[in-house]
Amino acid sequence: MALHNRIDKRILKEKMQHSSEERITISFYKYHQLAEPKAFRDELYTLLDQLGVMGRIYVAHEGINAQISAPKANLDIFREKLYSIDFLNGVRLNIAVDDNGKSFFKLKILVRKKIVADGLDDTSFDVTQTGQHVNAADFNKLAENPNTIIIDMRNHYESEVGHFKGAVLPDVDTFREELQIAEDLLKDNKDKNLLMYCTGGIRCEKASAWMRHKGFNNVFQLNGGIIEYTRQVKNEGLENKFIGKNFVFDERLGERISEDIVSVCHQCGKACDTHTNCKNDGCHLLFIQCEECAGHFNGCCSDECKEIIAMPAEAQKELRKGINKGRQVFRKGRSEKIAFRKVNHQSSTIL
Repeated sequence: MALHNRIDKRILKEKMQHSSEERITISFYKYHQLAEPKAFRDELYTLLDQLGVMGRIYVAHEGINAQISAPKANLDIFREKLYSIDFLNGVRLNIAVDDNGKSFFKLKILVRKKIVADGLDDTSFDVTQTGQHVNAADFNKLAENPNTIIIDMRNHYESEVGHFKGAVLPDVDTFREELQIAEDLLKDNKDKNLLMYCTGGIRCEKASAWMRHKGFNNVFQLNGGIIEYTRQVKNEGLENKFIGKNFVFDERLGERISEDIVSVCHQCGKACDTHTNCKNDGCHLLFIQCEECAGHFNGCCSDECKEIIAMPAEAQKELRKGINKGRQVFRKGRSEKIAFRKVNHQSSTIL
């Protein structure tokens, strides 16, 4: 059996879009010392592939970080098989709150140096000394305390479309940058309540331990992140303090949490929070685009890219020759082509 996908992604995407199979989008993570990440990766791939699971999973010596979708019919057996793995027994499964079942179209499991790229030397501080985990109700209480600073530990393109009321929103591209910016912004507030949050909780596990290491005395983190917060708010009838969309790293690109639209179309400036990727494969810029602009620009970020995708496929390939096909192609929300971008100025000043 092949331990990776061999079918063209375009075929898989088309198949996924037309499938009527009910699927559940799930995320989970666990910090745990794995002696043989590659062997674990292969065993996990075999197990999940047999259950029809799709998604993107990172495995490293420090543990696992997974975003997947499972067939609804196989959900119970998936949970049973996952929990049969000793260190994953009972791991919290974050179930998507706004799910069309079209989040992933293939299974991809990668072995990496870290399950989240944080740029930290884990031997320089105690990564187990995390902040105090809080549920939705306690998060709301802390948020209302005037001695609390709420900080978003996500990237700018995530917080642009949705965030907690009153949160500090650092204008950063990566989690690695976020840690340094957060430390610098908050350096004069080490005795205040530092209330951190991210999508599913994994970034705050490392970030809260780092901030405690740097001398912050009252560090709290939202247990399960925005996804679990939303579930608890709905189930317990709590006030929802999150406005807008929760950005997610799959085909959906966002979960609707509240009806508020806090961002604008990057091309015309109209209220909009729909992320998309430029249809020009040589650009693939992640940006916000309304329906009208999507029609006008044919799904592209600019007239230039619109003209390129109108060319024959071979001509487009010729233009892409020599372009770095790595991570730099998939830029996120920053380009000279973006005419409108709503920047939150809370990132520069802490009162």
